[in-house]
Amino acid sequence: MIEITKVTNKKQLKEFVTFPFGLYKGCPYWVPPLINDEMETLDENKNPVFKNAEAEYYLAVKDGKTAGRIAVIVNRLEIEEIGKKKVRFGWFDVIDDIEVTKTLLEKVYEKGHELQLEYAEGPVGFSNMEKAGILVEGYEEMNTMITWYHYPYYKEHFKKLGFETQASWVEFKLEIPPSIKEKVAKFSRIVRERYGLSVIRFKNKKEILPYVDEMFGLLNNTYNTLQTFVPIQQYQIDYYKEKYFNFIHPDYITCIKDQNGKLIAFSIVMPSFTKALKKANGSLFPFGWYHLWQAQRKNDRAAFYLIGIDPEYQGKGVTAIIFEEMQYLFNSKGIDKVETNPELEENTAVQLLWKDYNPKMHKKRSTFRKQL
Repeated sequence: MIEITKVTNKKQLKEFVTFPFGLYKGCPYWVPPLINDEMETLDENKNPVFKNAEAEYYLAVKDGKTAGRIAVIVNRLEIEEIGKKKVRFGWFDVIDDIEVTKTLLEKVYEKGHELQLEYAEGPVGFSNMEKAGILVEGYEEMNTMITWYHYPYYKEHFKKLGFETQASWVEFKLEIPPSIKEKVAKFSRIVRERYGLSVIRFKNKKEILPYVDEMFGLLNNTYNTLQTFVPIQQYQIDYYKEKYFNFIHPDYITCIKDQNGKLIAFSIVMPSFTKALKKANGSLFPFGWYHLWQAQRKNDRAAFYLIGIDPEYQGKGVTAIIFEEMQYLFNSKGIDKVETNPELEENTAVQLLWKDYNPKMHKKRSTFRKQL
């Protein structure tokens, strides 16, 4: 017998957050999130995304043991302003039992019918700034700080239950050469001179903060034509600024301005925290902080996180400037392997950026959709 329990208190929320730690125990590819970070993200009193979203969390219990979890999410902005009549679901994890999956998804259908929505889609977060997609390729690769890992049976459950693939993201491994490619350096110089562009360099995090709002504005302008787009609100920007910029070293941010001082492009990469998070196993204490500090200090791997380019400058070679700056950074830090963030499969413009770096697609993830 399968019982579904709605999460109504902090103890149950802790169980909801920590369920994957048991499910993936011993899996060498699963990288755990920080437990306190997850607790805060899911807390409607702490995460400002709940100003335009609501969520209910459920645990499935079978034979006296927790067997699965799911978050049922409604993004009011998406429904009322963009017109997507969608009920979201996320934070989905389950044992290999399709009946448990089916029972958890019933809670998603119930909410969709209650609000007269047209379809369900997941796994996704509250907005397009959170993790998304079931892993469908690359099961022998570790997930990054901004992605989920899943066992192969997840996608099989969705297919058997009548879901169809909605959106897919691909991720690439890149090889960084020991020196800058001459054609990149030459093209970068031409583009700078042609459009009067220059690079902003930061000495500390304090210098970065005045540009953060402009960066998120560029993100909205860069991706507003993609199918998963939901505009990032100012209160979300303020929240992400406070929460995540402590992880970012000024050296790893590239900002480009025009001759009037306007920000027209940026990129954010980070040293890879994958192995450090694996060692931390969900907690900064007693030694998790040390592993993360070490990852920032000495690392031969990096990961792309965000890139934004003003539509007016897309296709004009601005990426050559970004790559030149990053190349110098990677070479100076001893980084020779880089992993891209998930990119929508149809976003070929972004994927072309990597063509000179021997890109190898090593992971793919998808969201699944079902009509209600």
